[in-house]
Amino acid sequence: MKYVIIGASAAGINAAKTLRELDSSNEIVIISKDNNVYSRCMLHHVISGNRDLEKIAFEDKDFFSKYNIRWVKGIEVIDISTDKKEVILENDKIEKYDKLLIATGASSFIPPVKNLREAKGVYSLRNYDDVLNIEEGIKKSKKAVILGAGLVGIDAAIGLMERGVKLSIVEMANRILPLQLDQKGADRYQKLFRTKDIDIYTSVRLEEVILKEGGFVDKVKLSDGTLLECDMIVVAAGVRPNVGFIKDEHIKIDKGIVIDKNCRTTLTDVYAAGDVTFTAPIWPIAVKQGIAAAYNMYGKEKLFDDTFALRNSMNFLGLESVSLGVVEAPYSRYTIDIIETKDVYKKIIHKDGIVYGAILIGDIDYCGVLHQLIKYKINISNINKNIFKIDYSDFFSIKQDGQYKYEAL
Repeated sequence: MKYVIIGASAAGINAAKTLRELDSSNEIVIISKDNNVYSRCMLHHVISGNRDLEKIAFEDKDFFSKYNIRWVKGIEVIDISTDKKEVILENDKIEKYDKLLIATGASSFIPPVKNLREAKGVYSLRNYDDVLNIEEGIKKSKKAVILGAGLVGIDAAIGLMERGVKLSIVEMANRILPLQLDQKGADRYQKLFRTKDIDIYTSVRLEEVILKEGGFVDKVKLSDGTLLECDMIVVAAGVRPNVGFIKDEHIKIDKGIVIDKNCRTTLTDVYAAGDVTFTAPIWPIAVKQGIAAAYNMYGKEKLFDDTFALRNSMNFLGLESVSLGVVEAPYSRYTIDIIETKDVYKKIIHKDGIVYGAILIGDIDYCGVLHQLIKYKINISNINKNIFKIDYSDFFSIKQDGQYKYEAL
């Protein structure tokens, strides 16, 4: 038996580790275009200078030797021959497999805006190579535009801000962090960013990049006619799964690779996990998918059923927040409870005893309880208590024989 894994990030590394724990003898190979194992969520800390590559690694240096895993690094996969059970590399070498896991992640998407794709001075933030490119750009840049104000865009802004670059953030939605926060929550961060001399433009699109001599970025034109001077653009406008190398039509792709609850693709002995499936936009789910895939590759069934991806914790400029579930009530029949003070903003969205969403800013102590309530749709109708004060004890009682009983199940 030979296991081959394409990709060395959250899903791939955790799959490899799990496979070795299950199978102590058979060969495990990881192929990756990366030369290092690191957390993509921490790349902005390298830009800011607060960390280096070693300090964003999520495994020890001896990981591959410790787990007896062969690592083929710095090489891209260009094709898969599922008939022959072969992975073809860009150097024309071939790795045969018995069981294959595709965990190639996703890449930044550069929108088809006039001059954006061909301009010099345009960067993305997805891989360590992107960080190195941005580092070079910072040396000759004074003003930057961040295109997109989701988590990646805000991370990039924080990193560049700490390097002294003057920033403008451009977001199509009517607020920053539109998937994570409502307007009131976003306003709290927007006020903080403005105290750091960061300009924020919402409800506008990037319409054109204006170039100077040599094809370098000079200005950007927004859909409302605003012109912003800049010599650098960081694009954080979404990602696309890395599936371009898959030419075999037996592996079904619909945005990302289609998988079942065993993380198995539509082809026998081929599995997929992480961002490449377009079902795992957050690190914890990619990890769980990798682990589930490993069990099933080994032959021990394990279902992946944690699809609750609407959870984010943030800490920008010292302001902590947690977002769970929906951030806006889908329609008017939902009840919205809010606590709002100078330093704290809390919002809970619920209907018929079920909590569907919550935002906690400035005080996140309650997030563990809310996470369970939202994820498992636990009914709280019978709990006669302020919704902001419900805790784990409200779901337990003591039987006559002294045993604890969990009421929610």
